[in-house]
Amino acid sequence: MAPPRPRPGILEIEPYVGGRAEVAGGRPAAKLSANENPLGPSPRAVEAHRAAADGLHRYPDGTATALRRAIGRRFNVDPERVVCGAGSDELITLLVRAYAGPGDEVLVSRHGFLMYRLAALAAGCHVVAAPERDLRADVDALLARVGSRTRLLFLANPNNPTGSYLTGEELRRLRRELPEEVLLVIDAAYAEYVDVPDYADGLDLARTHDNVVVTRTFSKLFGLAALRLGWMYAHPAIVDVIHRIRGPFNVSTPAQRAGEAALADVDHQERSRRHNARWREWLFRELTALGLRVHPSVANFLLVDFPREPGRDAAAAEAFLEREGLIPRRMDAYGLPHALRISVGLEAENRRLVAALARFLAGEGGR
Repeated sequence: MAPPRPRPGILEIEPYVGGRAEVAGGRPAAKLSANENPLGPSPRAVEAHRAAADGLHRYPDGTATALRRAIGRRFNVDPERVVCGAGSDELITLLVRAYAGPGDEVLVSRHGFLMYRLAALAAGCHVVAAPERDLRADVDALLARVGSRTRLLFLANPNNPTGSYLTGEELRRLRRELPEEVLLVIDAAYAEYVDVPDYADGLDLARTHDNVVVTRTFSKLFGLAALRLGWMYAHPAIVDVIHRIRGPFNVSTPAQRAGEAALADVDHQERSRRHNARWREWLFRELTALGLRVHPSVANFLLVDFPREPGRDAAAAEAFLEREGLIPRRMDAYGLPHALRISVGLEAENRRLVAALARFLAGEGGR
C-alpha cells in the first residue's frame, strides 16, 4: 500500500544542503563553504547564551520584546514593525505562506538565493526566474516578468552566491515600477559587510512603502549561525499577518539573549568588518593573479570561475582542495557549475587556500 502523496510541488524540491565542515574520513578542515564569520561570535554573546541556561525550563518571550528593542536601537527602526524568526529562512517561508499559494507566481533573479525557490515550491507556487546581466540582478528583466499572478519578488542584496548588488537608486526604481499588489522582499543578509557608498539596505523603502519587507540575519557578521536568528522589518499590517502564522515561541531564550549582546558589541562587529574587507581584497587580488576569474563581491565571499576543461574545472578544484583540508562550495545548484564560492576565512586559511590553488593550477591536481 502506497503512503499518502504530498501536495503538488513538494517532490520538485531538492533539499537545501548546507556547507560541509569535514572532509573524507571525518577530518576537520578549514570550512570556507558557508559564509560564516571566521572570527566567531562576540564573547559577550557567548556569555549571554551561557547565562540563559538557568532558565531553560521557561518558555521564551514569544514576541522577543527586548531583542526587538535592541534591533530598533541598533538600526534606527520601530521595534513594533520588527518580527524575529528562527533565521531569516523562517521569515522567508512565512512570507510566502502568507501571501502566495497554489497557482501564484514568485519572482526571483536567476542566480538568487535558493531558499526563495524552495519556499515557493513548498507553498505550491510557480517560480519565475528573471535573467541576470553579468551575474547581477537586472531591474528591467525583473519588471518584464511581473504578471497578473505575481505575488512576491525576492531580491538578495547583496546577492548570494554572486556577491553583486543593486544600488540604492536601482532599488528605488524597482519599487517605484513594481505593482502595489506585489510584495518586494529585500534580503539584506550581508548588508553589514558592504562598504560602497551607493548601496542601500532597503530599510528606508520599508519605512515609507507598505509593499516592501527587509529581512536580516544574525548568522553572518554577528556570528550566531548555530542559533538560527533573524528578523524582518515591514509595514504594521504585514507584521500583523506574520505574527498570526508564526510559531508562538519561534525564537529561543538563549538566541534572544545572545542576539541582544551581539548587537551591543560594536567593537567585535568592527573587527569582523575590517578583517573581511582586508582579506576579501587580498583573496581577490591573489586569485586573480593565478589566472582565475574572480567576480567582484561586497559580501564575505568570492565567486570564482575555473577553466572548463577536465582536471582543471571546478569539480576537480573542489576535490583537490578537500584533499588539502579546505572546503569550498560548489555552485551547480545555482546554475553555475564552473564556479566555486569561497568564504573569507582566517588569515592562515586564506593563505593556505591560495597556495593550494596555485599548486592545483600548476598541474598537481591530477597526481
